[in-house]
Amino acid sequence: MEGHRAGTEKIHLVTEIFSEYEIKYLTLFAFSTENWNRPGVEVKGLMKILSDRLEPEIKRLHQNNIRVRHLGKLDDLSPELQRKIRTAIELTSKNTGGTLCVAFDYGGRSEIVEATRKILSSGMSAKDITEDVFKKYLYAPDIPDPDLIIRTGGETRLSNFLLWESAYSELYFTDTLWPDFSRTDIDEALEAYKSRQRRFGRI
Repeated sequence: MEGHRAGTEKIHLVTEIFSEYEIKYLTLFAFSTENWNRPGVEVKGLMKILSDRLEPEIKRLHQNNIRVRHLGKLDDLSPELQRKIRTAIELTSKNTGGTLCVAFDYGGRSEIVEATRKILSSGMSAKDITEDVFKKYLYAPDIPDPDLIIRTGGETRLSNFLLWESAYSELYFTDTLWPDFSRTDIDEALEAYKSRQRRFGRI
């Protein structure tokens, strides 16, 4: 739990650094749909940490003119946590200093399945479904696809994160654990990104 608590406290610092670098969109993967399979005691602890830290973190983000968005489902969360998340979104909705998306109870496959269900429910003809149309049914269709995805902790996989949106994202992996993630790690990731050639399938 101390590691999770330290990770939560890291959000403020990392958000400030990216904002300082004028990066307008940042998405943090806080809790995946698969994380429900962790031991019940750990899941309960995670929910308590989020509930305890949400309001003070949102207050600081709001003071810094950061807009907060939620990616994922809310149905399986407690009514109190759902209320706090909706309040945070509403409170910061007019902020213009940057957007922090928090992927909580999020899964890339689940997002794609939900989008497909919405399209089918709309009665849309199959011939009218394009990539642009499909994107409109994702959790945050107005948020640009990520240019860079940073994976901490030594893992070298996406773990069901933004599967649709990451088609042409640059991937960067670091052994640094999230609670230890610092300005130096961010600078190294951005320097690596600057060296990439992004052709999007073109020459």
